[in-house]
Amino acid sequence: MDSQTHRLGFVGAGKLAGSVIRGLIRAKFCPPGEIIASEPNDQTRTLLEKETDICLTAENAEVAEKSEVIFLGVKPAMALPVLRELSAHLQNKVVISLAGGVRISGMEKIANARFMRALTNTPSAICRAATGIARGSRSTTEDVDLVAKIFGAIGVVVEVEEKQIDAVTGLSGSGPAFVYTVIEALAAGGTKMGLSGDVALKLAAQTVLGAAALMQKSKMSPEELRKMVVTPRGTTAAGLAAMEKLGTSESLIAAVEAATKRGQEMAKENS
Repeated sequence: MDSQTHRLGFVGAGKLAGSVIRGLIRAKFCPPGEIIASEPNDQTRTLLEKETDICLTAENAEVAEKSEVIFLGVKPAMALPVLRELSAHLQNKVVISLAGGVRISGMEKIANARFMRALTNTPSAICRAATGIARGSRSTTEDVDLVAKIFGAIGVVVEVEEKQIDAVTGLSGSGPAFVYTVIEALAAGGTKMGLSGDVALKLAAQTVLGAAALMQKSKMSPEELRKMVVTPRGTTAAGLAAMEKLGTSESLIAAVEAATKRGQEMAKENS
């Protein structure tokens, strides 16, 4: 165990926490040596250390003891048990939970830490995250500003009330999977109409990327931008009519709703 105090510590460095770490390194938020992470999986630990040059350990307690700000990156079902094990090391520290379905009130009962929640997504690895943060009863204005600065370095961050966090999970946390499904379907349409698989996937991914970037840059609404593409009795109008007939919008709304409700169910299971 080293004697260095680290600025940021991650308890758990799996897919989501690992993405946040990679994004922070990519954004040069702080030197790699100021980040420490615990990860029980040897392969994951070795790969992350090689990619990022941060400090890695197999011991959660080392992270909790040596870090100024701690991210809880374990699976939701493990969040409260892990906090119980580490509670003695968390006194008055800022602890940011990345776990869906684990309420701040439950965490505050276990440890005297300044808990917050941050629901982010895997594009954080390339500094394109969409993150919602929620403060706890002990959070200070400085805590909120710090957490917003951290996640602002790797993408877009908004503060919401904790009761809205499940909706953030359903929209932007699960959202990349929904978007990948859309890209996959667009590419499948292209191959059905004669394009090769590689060409169709390349065009589909760039189309989604370009459309999103244009919306962000232009500040125009999706409806306004859609109208710019559609001409009466044209190809786009025909395609949109087919989508409406099959209920594409309704299916995406239902996906966000289902993911949100599952987050609410998980909160009850983990209480």
